[in-house]
Amino acid sequence: MAESFKVDRRFFDDKNYPRGFSRHGDYTIRESETLEQYGQAFKALDSGERAPVTEEESAFVAFCRGEREPESFFEKTWHKYRSLTSSIKRVYTLSGNVTADSADDFSAE
Repeated sequence: MAESFKVDRRFFDDKNYPRGFSRHGDYTIRESETLEQYGQAFKALDSGERAPVTEEESAFVAFCRGEREPESFFEKTWHKYRSLTSSIKRVYTLSGNVTADSADDFSAE
Protein backbone atom coordinates (compact mmCIF):
# COMPACT_ATOMS: atom_id res chain seq x y z
CA MET A 1 0.00 0.00 0.00
CA ALA A 2 1.24 3.48 -0.87
CA GLU A 3 2.29 5.79 1.91
CA SER A 4 0.80 9.29 1.94
CA PHE A 5 3.05 12.30 1.38
CA LYS A 6 6.18 10.20 0.86
CA VAL A 7 9.23 12.28 -0.09
CA ASP A 8 12.96 11.78 -0.55
CA ARG A 9 14.19 15.11 0.77
CA ARG A 10 13.34 17.76 3.30
CA PHE A 11 11.57 21.01 2.44
CA PHE A 12 13.20 24.38 3.06
CA ASP A 13 12.09 27.85 2.02
CA ASP A 14 15.26 29.90 2.09
CA LYS A 15 13.53 32.90 0.51
CA ASN A 16 10.88 33.34 3.22
CA TYR A 17 12.48 31.42 6.10
CA PRO A 18 16.27 31.59 5.66
CA ARG A 19 16.88 30.46 9.25
CA GLY A 20 14.33 27.65 9.08
CA PHE A 21 10.67 27.35 9.98
CA SER A 22 11.21 26.67 13.66
CA ARG A 23 13.47 29.67 14.24
CA HIS A 24 11.17 32.21 12.64
CA GLY A 25 8.32 32.07 15.13
CA ASP A 26 5.36 31.69 12.77
CA TYR A 27 4.93 27.97 13.38
CA THR A 28 4.70 25.58 16.30
CA ILE A 29 7.38 22.93 16.65
CA ARG A 30 5.00 20.32 15.23
CA GLU A 31 4.09 22.55 12.27
CA SER A 32 7.78 23.28 11.57
CA GLU A 33 8.65 19.59 11.62
CA THR A 34 5.69 18.77 9.39
CA LEU A 35 6.67 21.39 6.81
CA GLU A 36 10.27 20.20 6.76
CA GLN A 37 9.32 16.53 6.54
CA TYR A 38 6.39 16.67 4.11
CA GLY A 39 6.61 20.12 2.49
CA GLN A 40 8.06 18.76 -0.77
CA ALA A 41 5.01 16.52 -1.18
CA PHE A 42 2.61 19.33 -0.19
CA LYS A 43 4.19 21.67 -2.75
CA ALA A 44 4.18 19.07 -5.55
CA LEU A 45 0.56 18.09 -4.90
CA ASP A 46 -0.50 21.74 -4.65
CA SER A 47 1.16 22.68 -7.95
CA GLY A 48 -0.03 19.57 -9.80
CA GLU A 49 3.51 18.27 -10.34
CA ARG A 50 2.55 15.14 -8.43
CA ALA A 51 -0.64 13.12 -8.73
CA PRO A 52 -2.28 11.93 -5.51
CA VAL A 53 -1.79 8.22 -4.79
CA THR A 54 -3.86 7.84 -1.62
CA GLU A 55 -7.25 9.04 -0.44
CA GLU A 56 -5.52 11.36 2.02
CA GLU A 57 -3.53 12.96 -0.81
CA SER A 58 -6.66 13.26 -2.95
CA ALA A 59 -8.40 15.10 -0.12
CA PHE A 60 -5.34 17.36 0.21
CA VAL A 61 -5.50 18.21 -3.51
CA ALA A 62 -9.22 19.01 -3.20
CA PHE A 63 -8.36 21.43 -0.38
CA CYS A 64 -5.56 23.00 -2.46
CA ARG A 65 -7.98 23.56 -5.34
CA GLY A 66 -10.36 25.36 -3.02
CA GLU A 67 -13.01 22.66 -3.23
CA ARG A 68 -13.20 22.46 0.57
CA GLU A 69 -11.81 24.01 3.72
CA PRO A 70 -8.68 22.56 5.37
CA GLU A 71 -9.58 19.80 7.80
CA SER A 72 -6.53 17.67 8.62
CA PHE A 73 -3.46 18.89 10.46
CA PHE A 74 -1.43 18.63 7.23
CA GLU A 75 -3.99 20.72 5.35
CA LYS A 76 -4.17 23.35 8.09
CA THR A 77 -0.38 23.57 8.26
CA TRP A 78 -0.03 23.97 4.48
CA HIS A 79 -2.86 26.53 4.47
CA LYS A 80 -1.02 28.52 7.13
CA TYR A 81 2.24 28.31 5.14
CA ARG A 82 0.55 29.46 1.93
CA SER A 83 -1.21 32.30 3.76
CA LEU A 84 2.00 33.56 5.32
CA THR A 85 4.11 33.30 2.17
CA SER A 86 1.63 34.50 -0.43
CA SER A 87 0.89 37.87 1.14
CA ILE A 88 2.71 40.72 -0.46
CA LYS A 89 5.14 42.21 1.97
CA ARG A 90 6.00 45.76 1.04
CA VAL A 91 9.05 47.45 2.42
CA TYR A 92 9.20 51.22 2.31
CA THR A 93 12.46 53.08 2.58
CA LEU A 94 13.32 56.72 2.53
CA SER A 95 16.48 57.71 0.82
CA GLY A 96 17.86 60.68 -0.95
CA ASN A 97 20.23 63.55 -0.62
CA VAL A 98 18.74 67.01 -0.55
CA THR A 99 21.29 69.77 -0.94
CA ALA A 100 20.82 73.51 -0.82
CA ASP A 101 21.01 73.70 -4.63
CA SER A 102 18.30 71.07 -5.18
CA ALA A 103 16.01 72.75 -2.66
CA ASP A 104 15.73 75.68 -5.06
CA ASP A 105 14.14 73.41 -7.66
CA PHE A 106 10.97 73.17 -5.55
CA SER A 107 10.53 76.84 -4.71
CA ALA A 108 7.53 78.77 -6.01
CA GLU A 109 8.24 81.33 -8.67
